[in-house]
Amino acid sequence: MQFIRNARTTISHRIAERRAHRRLSDELAEFRTAAERTELDLMLGRHTAEETREVHAILTRLDAERRHAEVR
Repeated sequence: MQFIRNARTTISHRIAERRAHRRLSDELAEFRTAAERTELDLMLGRHTAEETREVHAILTRLDAERRHAEVR
């Protein structure tokens, strides 16, 4: 029974992490103009690389997706 409880807890945490990541991605996707990105970069500059690692990874992915969409 403990194994099942642990598995459920693990799955529940992973689902919550995915939702949070998706929500953060959606929020960051709203920073589109150069001015908005500059403002975001200034805010991120107040934190360490470790603290902003996930945000930078999402922004890099979003930039790549936008460039790819422009090429089409």
